Amino acid sequence: MSADGVLAAHGVERLLPSRRQWPLTQPIGEAYWHAGRGGILVPSAAHVDGRVLVVFRPTEERPPGIEVRPRPRRYSELPALPTGLRT
Repeated sequence: MSADGVLAAHGVERLLPSRRQWPLTQPIGEAYWHAGRGGILVPSAAHVDGRVLVVFRPTEERPPGIEVRPRPRRYSELPALPTGLRT
């Protein structure tokens, strides 16, 4: 998703850090996971020029060299940010 035009191909013309963008971008990541991709490099939701590497874990087996985190929960809306959170 970091290549030029990829987000636009999914209907996202402009991406600025905001939790309002989450409902637009979450299904894109899920589509890449369902397509069997190993991971994606995406724009950060917290920093304008930041990037986040998402590594998909299709099985319970631990990928080599990756710190495994619990499987994510699925939310229909982004949870409220904790008071005083700084990134």
